[in-house]
Amino acid sequence: MSATEPSTHPPGAPSWEEVHASEDFQRLRRRLRRFVFPMTALFLVWYLLYVLLADYAHDFMSIKLVGNINVGLVLGLLQFVSTFAITALYVRYANRKLDPIADRIRQGVEGEDA
Repeated sequence: MSATEPSTHPPGAPSWEEVHASEDFQRLRRRLRRFVFPMTALFLVWYLLYVLLADYAHDFMSIKLVGNINVGLVLGLLQFVSTFAITALYVRYANRKLDPIADRIRQGVEGEDA
């Protein structure tokens, strides 16, 4: 038995350290962070506002809008709507801004003919 393991990446492929240090990878990380951090902060503020209103603004949250539907129910359902909206925005952003760079990185790692 040999103590050396055979290489699992194609010949001539860059090492992971090289990929991580590449300009494309750094650009990909910057673009991802540019979307994820503000959107996460926005959603957490929105959720915290909902929780605080539910806890401290009972009169406001119990205002009836239509029949038995009140402000609290509508704001609670809007939490789900905002989650789907953020997902749709991310998919659109990733398709336009992230995927082309990720594809270039993948081609560089796997080789042009892969």
